Amino acid sequence: MALGSSRGLVRTQTEDKVVRLVNVERAKRRLGPLHIDERLRSAARWHSADMARRGFFAHQATRGPSPFERMLAAGFEDPGGENIAAGQESPASVVHAWMQSIPHRANILNADFRFIGVGLHIDATGPWWTQNFGF
Repeated sequence: MALGSSRGLVRTQTEDKVVRLVNVERAKRRLGPLHIDERLRSAARWHSADMARRGFFAHQATRGPSPFERMLAAGFEDPGGENIAAGQESPASVVHAWMQSIPHRANILNADFRFIGVGLHIDATGPWWTQNFGF
């Protein structure tokens, strides 16, 4: 296996671990699990990389697409919400941070959401995380 593909596999496994931890939080509250959607993952990865590359931390950069525009552009037709984070070193630490924030927690525990895509970007400035949700 080439080095690039092994890094890609580790990234995917790390993103999927976030989904598993989110689903644990949902199960504690008797909410159904979220299902991974690769289109949402693609939109989330794009945003994490864009934040790192352009040095901003927000749901939308100046002159950039909104979370909903990114999800639609990736082919997901019913976008619902987005969580972002930066600097957390592990899936457990990023899920913990999101669960401590009222608006992020509300997205994670939204009973109407059915799909999720997590995008991780790692560079010298630290891990960048985006979590996209859909109906």
